[in-house]
Amino acid sequence: MQIHHIAIICSNYEISKKFYTEVLGLKILREVYRKERQSYKLDLGIGDQYVIELFSFPHPPKRPSHPESCGLRHLAFSVENIEEKRKELMRKNLDCEEIRTDEFTGKKFFFTQDPDKLPIEFYEN
Repeated sequence: MQIHHIAIICSNYEISKKFYTEVLGLKILREVYRKERQSYKLDLGIGDQYVIELFSFPHPPKRPSHPESCGLRHLAFSVENIEEKRKELMRKNLDCEEIRTDEFTGKKFFFTQDPDKLPIEFYEN
């Protein structure tokens, strides 16, 4: 078994689309507007690997707390160079936490967040 994709509902489709494609660099695999739902569905990938479905819906409820609400806690992306990834995101005006070290694996990581404050982790390969 393996993960097929992760679904995210955003509050502002254009802002989130720009974040996931231009800031994080995910590739648009397919974009569909579903008129009957007044909803976009954007399939995003890393290379050709399908990883995220980004949805828009009219008036979605806000996340109840940050970050320890029930449900998805955060997304995590694996990167080769944690320091360079943090510098790259900060150049794109993202607030990034300081780099920390996982006490169990010895690997470096840091967190930032998407436009709806969903925590996003970058973890050293």
